[in-house]
Formats: sequence, structure tokens, C-alpha cells
Amino acid sequence: MLPEPLKYHFEPKRGWLNDPNGLIYYKGRYHAFFQHNPHAPKWDTMHWGHAVSDDLLYWEELPIALYPDMPYENGGGCFSGSAIEKDGRLYLFYTSVSKALGQTQSLAFSDDGLTFHKYEGNPILPCSPLGDNRDFRDPKVFQYGGRYQMVCGAGVDGVGKVLLFESDDLIRWEYAGVLYQNADCSPAIECPDLFELNGQYILSFSIMGDNGKRDFSTAFLIGDYDGRAFTPRSQQPVEQGPDFYAPQTFPDENGRRVIIGWAYNPGRSQPPFPTENAGALSIPRVLTLEDGKLRSFPVESIRPFLVDSDEHVRVRDNRLLLFDGEKIVLDKTFGRIDEVKILRDTKLIEVFVNGGEYNASFWYVK
Repeated sequence: MLPEPLKYHFEPKRGWLNDPNGLIYYKGRYHAFFQHNPHAPKWDTMHWGHAVSDDLLYWEELPIALYPDMPYENGGGCFSGSAIEKDGRLYLFYTSVSKALGQTQSLAFSDDGLTFHKYEGNPILPCSPLGDNRDFRDPKVFQYGGRYQMVCGAGVDGVGKVLLFESDDLIRWEYAGVLYQNADCSPAIECPDLFELNGQYILSFSIMGDNGKRDFSTAFLIGDYDGRAFTPRSQQPVEQGPDFYAPQTFPDENGRRVIIGWAYNPGRSQPPFPTENAGALSIPRVLTLEDGKLRSFPVESIRPFLVDSDEHVRVRDNRLLLFDGEKIVLDKTFGRIDEVKILRDTKLIEVFVNGGEYNASFWYVK
């Protein structure tokens, strides 16, 4: 018997989903692209799936936006990336993976958000400035100081890095240096994002884990940014659960910063029975930064479905325990737990502690 479809989370009708890509509010609708294998519920050659929403709750799956149909994508497909609007045109930046070049950065356009055309000059970044194209991916594009900037995840000699590029026209890019690096982020940093929130800058990224084994951790660093270097001042433990990775942020129609992640973990979330699909997007959350604390809490359209208790969630003093059947999936003690809100879907639960100061996402089997 197949599990019930998710009610509040987006999942593809068929096939595999991982990282959210190209999140954007464009021409009156929210667009969520995502890493997608349409042929089977497992990772394989990557496409860009596509869904749209009017309210960030109910999503409509659209035809695939990007197919791996070019020679510079013949080594793995179209990996993760981002979207930005310029003069009414939608620009999609993604990592193209070829057998000859490895991981490179490419560009596609759309004038209606429905049909997409790849730039004839792809790849726009054919090689890593560090000389290693094995880990050089996930371009996130934004505006800063009157120019466009791009951050990419990378790794060289076991040191995770975030690389910075600049452009005036979104097509020709120049290398601006290493924005951030950390030897503890080994062997590479993935899915970096840099954005301003309440007058401060936040750098988020996901950590691949040693030997390619993903530990599914995501870092949120608050710090200073001068257009070239990011200097971290504190790290925020926003997400505590085992099934949340590769988040991306974007401004909603009112300018608030919204975050969506990949709510899945192939080593843990896969149910012990055949399914037609695998993977889901987390519910969209509004990010806020007040008194030095970063919080993420569900957008308004989802809040009516939050509850105060669930059989899979227990609070003892200031200790949070999450259960999948009899198995404990999280046992965490916090300084103080004042409030817990829970969104229970048919096979996925998201927990929000103290208004989103700490969160946890996990799949469960009925």
C-alpha cells in the first residue's frame, strides 16, 4: 500500500526530488524549481523540476523546466542554482556537469516563467578559479552595491570554500575571491546563500560530509560583509532535525526573507516499501533576526494547521524528543523551551520551538 500524498508539503507526482532551486516571486506567482529525476524515485541525471503557487501552501507541478540535453550537461545533468529577475526576464543560473569539464556554471532565460531557453554561450563559467572542477557548484545570484554577485560552493584539498563572482550584465562574470572558507567543512561546501536581514548579513550553506557521505547539516552564520569578504561573528543553530538540507532563501512579494529546504534524507527517510516518488520541499518559513537570534517560522498560510502536541513529539522540562515509532530520531536539550508548534503531514513532521528559534524536520512511518 502506497503512503498518502503529502497535504502541506510539495512533492513530485513521480520520481526524485532534492535541493530547491531558483526560488523566486515572478509575475505574480511563486516559483519553486527543484533537483529532479523524473524517471525513478532515486538520484540520477538531474533535471530542473518546476512548481508554482499563489500562497506558498498549495503548489501546482508544471512541466520540467530544464532538461540535461546539451553536451556540457552529459556528465550528470543540471545541478542546483538560483533565479533572479532583470527587466522582466527570468534568469536561471545552474551548475552544468559534463564528462569533459566537470562542474561548470550555465544560464537559461524565460520571459514568461513557463518556457526556458539556454544561453548559447554556456557555460558562462567553464572552470573553477581554483583549478578544480570536481566541487564547483550551486550558484546563488543577488544584487549588491549596484552590481550582481554570485556565490558558489567549492572544495579544494578537503577545505570547504565559498567563491565570489561579480557581473554588470548577468552574463559576463569575473572572479572576486574566496568569500569564506573552513577546513571543518570537508570536503566541500554546497548550496551557499548570502543575504541581508535586519541590517546584518547572513551566510548559509550546507556541508557535504567526509568522503561524500552527507551529514545533512546546514550552517547559518551572522557576520559582516563588505562586498568582498564575509567575517562571521556568530553561528545560529536554527535547524536541528535529521531531514533538512540545502535550503535557499528569497524575498516574498512583501520583501520578507523566506526559506525553503529539502526535507528528506536518503539514508533515513526512505520508507521500507516501494514508492513512486521520493523527497519533498519543506514548508516555506519566514526568516527574522531580532536581538541576535535568527528564527524561521511558517508563513501565514500554513499557521492554521499548526498544533500544540503530537504523539511523535515529547517535551520533558527543556528536552525535546522526536520519535519515529519507537525509535528516537532526536534527543536535544535546550536552554529553555517556552512553546512548541507542530505541523504534522501524512509522512513528514516539522517542529518549531520558541517561535522558530529551533526547528526540526523528520519523516516518519505510520
